[in-house]
Amino acid sequence: MEFREMLPVALDIGIRIGIRIVGALALWIIGRAVIGFCGRLIQRWLVSQHLDPTLGRYIGSVVSIALNIVLVIAILGVFGVETTTFAAVIAAAGVAIGIAWGGMLGNFAAGVFLVIFRPFKTDDFVSAGGVTGTVHEIGMFATSFDTPDNVRTIVGNNKIVGDTIQNFSANPYRRVDITAQLAHGVDVKEAVAMLKDRLAKIPNVLGDPTPVVEILQFTLQGPVLAVRPFCNNAHYWQVYFDTNRMIRDSFSAARYPVPEQHFRVQSPTN
Repeated sequence: MEFREMLPVALDIGIRIGIRIVGALALWIIGRAVIGFCGRLIQRWLVSQHLDPTLGRYIGSVVSIALNIVLVIAILGVFGVETTTFAAVIAAAGVAIGIAWGGMLGNFAAGVFLVIFRPFKTDDFVSAGGVTGTVHEIGMFATSFDTPDNVRTIVGNNKIVGDTIQNFSANPYRRVDITAQLAHGVDVKEAVAMLKDRLAKIPNVLGDPTPVVEILQFTLQGPVLAVRPFCNNAHYWQVYFDTNRMIRDSFSAARYPVPEQHFRVQSPTN
């Protein structure tokens, strides 16, 4: 075929390909704008419904991913790719990925559980998945915590759901459990009354419920007192340390003897 005969064919093919490229670019630009608009619309609706911010981010991510997949399939359709065949390929690939990434899908399903049933939320202080700390973010596949020593720790959602979850922020107050060892011969009633009086003076200790000071057990060193003030979770460690310091200072001021074990050695008689 001569050049003059090839030129019209090449121009026709080039024009058709160019039109498809322009159409694909236009579809991409318009589609991205529509996806962004839908994302903002969903966020405004979620805010108006007073839903948790974590749930809003989760729903927004899922919707964005789904719409982007639809947009890519539509662009491929502009280039003449059979979308039904492409959908079948995606389904087959999804099965293969699901088998290979079973753990990831398990984390995703567990993330859905955390978002829907909400055993905890962002900024709660919890113990979950072997980690104790403040919830930083609940993600699609993993949840991040800030531990008390300020270390960002990330745990897979599946491990969190499969383990025991303790939410220390769910209730308005929390009990601090401390023990105080008394020596033999110390007046227990006097020690209990003194500790109860001084517990009420510690900052952030709640008056209702009232602090508990009772005999917990007896050891070879003497009676052991259970010292149990109540406080808000945010003040737990402050009350814990202040209570220990108060016990030590109180016993020193009262000149209580240091608890020690007593043994009696008796020689055998002939």
